Amino acid sequence: MAENKTEENVVFIGKKPTMNYVIAVVTQFNNGAKSVVLKARGKAIKKAVDVEEVVRNRFLNNLNINYIVALSTEKIKTDDGKESNVSSIEITLKR
Repeated sequence: MAENKTEENVVFIGKKPTMNYVIAVVTQFNNGAKSVVLKARGKAIKKAVDVEEVVRNRFLNNLNINYIVALSTEKIKTDDGKESNVSSIEITLKR
């Protein structure tokens, strides 16, 4: 049974430093979240995995990877109007 995802327990991984996202995840759990979803696309996928590893190995050892939901490809429009395929991932961490 999948837990309803709300915007409060989703962390979108982008161009900021890895520790910014680690702090966001740890804060979510410290505020009572039972699970947090990491979402990333393209080059940020590596950073999402890094965030997951740092959180689980250095800050919250009692977390598990509940599931890696979406390994998919999204079509996005580039600035010049063409379509491009971008890989995406969702990693759900759960206490």
